[in-house]
Amino acid sequence: MRAQHGTGHTKRTAVRAWTALAAAGALALTACGGGGGDGGGRGGPSQAGRQDERTVELPQLPGEKLSVAAVWTGPEQANFTKVLKEFEKRTGASVTFVPAQDPIVTFLGTKIAGGQPPDVALLPQVGALVSAVRNKWAQPLGPEAGAQLEANYSPGWRTLGAVDGTQYGVYYKAANKSLVWYNAKAFEAAGVKPPATWKDFLSVADTLSASGTAPVSVAGADGWTLTDWFENVYLSQAGPEKYDRLARHEIKWTDDSVRQALTTLGQLFGRKDFLAGGPSGALSTEFAKSVTQTFTGGDRPAAAMVFEADFVAVTIAQTGAKVGEDALVFPFPAVGAKAPVVSGGDVAVALKPGKGAQALLTFLASADAARIQAREGGFVSPNKAVDFAVYPNDIQRGIAKALIAAGDDFRFDMSDRAPASFGGTPGAGMWKALQDFLANPSDVAAVQERLEAEAAKAYGN
Repeated sequence: MRAQHGTGHTKRTAVRAWTALAAAGALALTACGGGGGDGGGRGGPSQAGRQDERTVELPQLPGEKLSVAAVWTGPEQANFTKVLKEFEKRTGASVTFVPAQDPIVTFLGTKIAGGQPPDVALLPQVGALVSAVRNKWAQPLGPEAGAQLEANYSPGWRTLGAVDGTQYGVYYKAANKSLVWYNAKAFEAAGVKPPATWKDFLSVADTLSASGTAPVSVAGADGWTLTDWFENVYLSQAGPEKYDRLARHEIKWTDDSVRQALTTLGQLFGRKDFLAGGPSGALSTEFAKSVTQTFTGGDRPAAAMVFEADFVAVTIAQTGAKVGEDALVFPFPAVGAKAPVVSGGDVAVALKPGKGAQALLTFLASADAARIQAREGGFVSPNKAVDFAVYPNDIQRGIAKALIAAGDDFRFDMSDRAPASFGGTPGAGMWKALQDFLANPSDVAAVQERLEAEAAKAYGN
């Protein structure tokens, strides 16, 4: 088996506190009633006046031109551009954002073959970082960036950015991918409350459907969202040890644990009235629409709930709905004994040698960069030096606190740990198999066989 998740990460030791983040997240989220409040930053209110204090020195780079590639679009790209503008202001360099497409490894390969690689890329999969290193595209992290990483990140996040013991990447952005966002007015109109278990989740869905509002908006056109649905169900139902083994393809996708998880997920996908637009509507719904149609239409939106990570808040902001008032959130319901906690992230890596690329990585590893985007919402940093007070509302603050409190005790997104051909390619691997499952959730065995065939080919075992 080819290792696709760096140097093994500390996930093996996460069992002892795997539930800590779930508990912390639940407390943080359910305690959030409004969008204000000081939230109690790391150093308390006295820290607020020092939120803009510079914590890192950067070199002067007048006239230097850099390019940065990422798959971000829309408001997420716009918010990151504000970070790049600050870097330009401090260094005198000029930075261009290059929109990338999935799979990003293929996109970068084309750029490199054409002699125009970006100076820095933000990779959304651990497997993509490993591929970049194996292809000899990536540059090791320099000492200045390494010092920021050592000071500001827990060992688990540093290890995720390393391959074969060498540090290459900085996890600039993290994501809590175990959240369900809901329309407060739709819940109030139906007389339902956030569920804690999968059984209760289905019961709430039944009540919402009976009230005339489709319970869930599913972004089936984007296969990555379906992998997140599966991973949360599987982690909670099968447990962390099996999750790790499946992520490494040490057990087959024909395993009974996979059958059970798909069968459970089919309880949702198999009910046409549970999905906004039914299965066909879900398959034509992209991520942004899945969010916007949940938070427009007053108390009769197209759907009452949408599942996805904390970055949903960025898209909610485009609807005029207020996070913490109109848009609330609860942890993904427990399928088994414990609620799941799945994390993702984007790792910044230099693809060109040079002072400019390393300076940008140093900046991205600092609290200075992260707090700029944290203020905008829909962003969580694994950088423990970022003051919680910079997050714009109690919900974002609670998510960030839970992430930092968890330390190294989390499970990284399974599809992002897999080879990109299996876990990160539109129209292939997990993405396509789960889209087909959404269209026909009754044939679980066929989906398992397809997943196993694709995984065996991608992992080489």
